[in-house]
Amino acid sequence: MLLAFLIVLTACGGGGSTSSSSSQQAQITVTTTGSGTVTSSPGGINCPGTCTASFNVGTTVALSATAASGFQFAGFGGACSGQSCKVLLSGNQSVSVTFSSLPAQVSVTVSGSGTVTSAPAGINCPGTCTAPFANGTAITLTATPAAGANFTGFSGACTGTACQLTAARGQTLSVSANFSGQGQNITAINHIIVLLQENRSFDEYFGHLPDYWQANKNIFPQATNGTTFEGEPANAANVDQNGDSITAYNIGTACTENPSPSWNEDHVDRNMKDSTNPTIATMDGFVHAAGKDAAGFGFYDVLGHRAMGYYDGTQLNYYYFMASSFATSDNWFSPVMTRTQPNRMYLYAATSAGHVYPLTQNSGQLTNQTIFQVLQNNGISWKIYAHPLVKSDGTQCSTPSCLYQQSYLNQFTYGQFVINNMPNQFATTSQLLSDMQNGTLPQVAFIEPASNAALDEHSSDDDVTDPPNVQSGAAYVSNMINTLMNSVSWKDSAFILSFDEFGGFYDHVPPQPARPPDAIQFPIDLQTKSTGNDICYGNTTNLICGFFFTGFRVPLIVISPFTKKNYVSHTLADYTAILKLIETRFNLPSLTARDQAQPDMTEFFDFANVPWKTPPTPPQQARNLPCVLETLGPFVTPSGTILPPVSISPNPAPAGGQATVTLNLTKNAIQSATVYLSSDSPVASLPATETIATGAQNVSFNITVPTGITSLTITGTIGGIPVSGTVPVQ
Repeated sequence: MLLAFLIVLTACGGGGSTSSSSSQQAQITVTTTGSGTVTSSPGGINCPGTCTASFNVGTTVALSATAASGFQFAGFGGACSGQSCKVLLSGNQSVSVTFSSLPAQVSVTVSGSGTVTSAPAGINCPGTCTAPFANGTAITLTATPAAGANFTGFSGACTGTACQLTAARGQTLSVSANFSGQGQNITAINHIIVLLQENRSFDEYFGHLPDYWQANKNIFPQATNGTTFEGEPANAANVDQNGDSITAYNIGTACTENPSPSWNEDHVDRNMKDSTNPTIATMDGFVHAAGKDAAGFGFYDVLGHRAMGYYDGTQLNYYYFMASSFATSDNWFSPVMTRTQPNRMYLYAATSAGHVYPLTQNSGQLTNQTIFQVLQNNGISWKIYAHPLVKSDGTQCSTPSCLYQQSYLNQFTYGQFVINNMPNQFATTSQLLSDMQNGTLPQVAFIEPASNAALDEHSSDDDVTDPPNVQSGAAYVSNMINTLMNSVSWKDSAFILSFDEFGGFYDHVPPQPARPPDAIQFPIDLQTKSTGNDICYGNTTNLICGFFFTGFRVPLIVISPFTKKNYVSHTLADYTAILKLIETRFNLPSLTARDQAQPDMTEFFDFANVPWKTPPTPPQQARNLPCVLETLGPFVTPSGTILPPVSISPNPAPAGGQATVTLNLTKNAIQSATVYLSSDSPVASLPATETIATGAQNVSFNITVPTGITSLTITGTIGGIPVSGTVPVQ
């Protein structure tokens, strides 16, 4: 490809009369990087070749740059910058011209049923069918027919049954792979089952998968085969309101108070000090936002330390096993930077119709077309399964009306149409298990989270003694998946498990650019309040204030007999890709520009070899964690004095003398809370644990302060959430 650019040199220049200028000359010297030519007008420069020429002082000189094949013009330096400049020569001038190498690409198309892969890696088609390669790279393409199909040969840049290519700078080598016969493809999947649990970030749940692989390297090849994974960094940290850096830690409770995942908090999480900066994501506001929310809701964790906790493979052992055996992604996001309801609008309709808050009575239901309407109109069977509604008296209601109350389809007018005209489209989760076992699943099944039964893995909205428990929720999910794997439905099903949004918990990867779903590119329901406007209120130009970004990363597991073993996808997607999978499988149109832009998820599957025809035997989900909501926090005395969470007195503490340590809560304990104690210097008298009794707000004990130190830090941990206090020692 030849690219021509006109460069006009300009310089500030000295004076002199016309007559003197005509007798004086100045030189222009051109240097080039890469391959291309530079010529001048008036003539003189023809570089490479003649790269220096003399012109009369006062002459205006224009340069033209023409890139050689395989290169493109990249820019100018020296007397020029950017694309063009102008100079009235008054002295010698130097110009540098850069031509950058165009990438070499291989593009593969597949006709029929089969896959094409490349060595070195890059092509894995269908899925990734175009890839760049370094100039001169020797590339071998391998064609593998699907079961029941035959490979008949290559065409294009290769012919015959073997294909070896050499990457050439700036060229795209196009190859077609042709298969005959009725091989298996995505149509081998006859049932797509979708479940999104609630409010967990990727780093919180799956950020430590590589540690699990290393601990089980005899089972999982990811530990040794070079699998890359964007897990939680060892130095992941946020600063709390006291200025203390809180490093990510292994949390020790199955229950936590809820950090808000709403619009304002999401933007603070992404960049605490500059929340509307569209280009810089510092990912430093999680602890701050979680602490502010706790203070506003009267929670214990007003320091926000819960936001940095993560679970490991001993605590979420079922999920870790399934994600490692089947397939996951480290580049999978919720659709929008806000809370549950708008994100689930995207799951059903690939848009929130401009909403970043739950619908109100004034806003009414959305009229947007949902995936269920498209399925219904195209004769594709579907159902929504929900856990029976648990009433205030403890009884359960399983009528379609009660199930509809728990379905996020009730955000759409189509939901009201369904309950009025097709109520049996709603069924219980018990019926789901029966349908799996009896081979009567619909082609598309959506499972609503069992929020009413506290089995959705959501963090707790209230300080109660029986809050949602992540291990109980994971066990609930495991029963559905295990039932599928051991049923007649396994052979042609795919179960997609993910989470609706990050819940306010830390993740180190920022939201990614995304395509707005429709003409409503900015929120329509941001609010002005007495306490201040919503972030981005009135801003309809800044992309971070609109639907131009995804939400945060969330966990994903793709479970099917066709799922590739031990697979990690790095393809950027938000979970409207689930809609794209359904649309691709059943030849349906896209709902909006958002799901249209997503990958179709076929990269997760190997239809030719059916890797999990016989499913694995997963472990039983552990129930080894306590359920504790209390965390240490500042205590306000009756006189109004604010004591720190870990108070040591006297302050300074006397070396070799006695000191009193008081462990405080921000309010009375709702249950007995065990505090695990540690110190930065050995303290022989420090107990291993202390207990804050039910109804109490603190506990005190005495220690002997060590000698030979200048300061002492005592750390108290409840439910794995650490809080420290430090005093000088004299």
